[in-house]
Amino acid sequence: MKEQLDLFGATASKLNLKRPLAFFDLESTGIDVVKDRIVEISVLRVNPDGTKETKTHRVNPTIPIPVESSLIHGIYDEDVATSPTFKELAKELFDFMDPCDLAGFNSNKFDVPMLLEEFIRVGISFSIDSRALIDVHRIYTLFEKRTLEAAYKFYCDKTLENAHSAEADTTATYEVLMGQLEKYGDELKGDVQFLHDFSNEERFLDSGRRFIFTGGKVCFNFGKYKGKTVEEVLRTDPGYYNWMMQGDFAQHTKQKLTEIKQSLKRN
Repeated sequence: MKEQLDLFGATASKLNLKRPLAFFDLESTGIDVVKDRIVEISVLRVNPDGTKETKTHRVNPTIPIPVESSLIHGIYDEDVATSPTFKELAKELFDFMDPCDLAGFNSNKFDVPMLLEEFIRVGISFSIDSRALIDVHRIYTLFEKRTLEAAYKFYCDKTLENAHSAEADTTATYEVLMGQLEKYGDELKGDVQFLHDFSNEERFLDSGRRFIFTGGKVCFNFGKYKGKTVEEVLRTDPGYYNWMMQGDFAQHTKQKLTEIKQSLKRN
């Protein structure tokens, strides 16, 4: 269902959208993006014409949900036993989010990497290379340095009910960004690319943040080769590629490393 936005006297036009912007939030079995799985996803798609659409799904993670995670988001194994798996939902989610830039609360460090891992596992290429990534948490902490519940109270003067419910958190995140645009209008532009640049403290190539852009070149962001270009290391120590591919790194990290290696072969 589509409906017109009207929050704080501001509509989606305040964002100067060139293409849809998908706010999304995940609940999961844990916080390890390599080993854990999604148990709930909610996506609020804001279109350039000012309409919005929401999709929310419980997801069978195919692995047990630790009780400590269930105590946070309230989702237990029996709640998702008959829910579709991510593989069964992947095509629908891909089609809904594919033309969109992405936004979330702490999404660049958790939600985006975990979503990428899930798509890679089912063989779907969901690239973020050409998408703007707006992290509302990053904007918030740069100005106020508090939690989503506090942000919702501060910017919206509302109490966040059902915190850690994916749909409640997704809607609250959207409303907080609208409140930020109202409050910091002179400093914070509604242009999506500006918000992307502002909410990303550094530019990483991969979701695992193992590769970082430095001076226009892709460099390692960890380990003994930190600061050295990936191309240089692959040429001087080709065995490092095999070590990483066999290691406990995010699939998206391995995917990007392979792309660099293949580009070297072509050149």
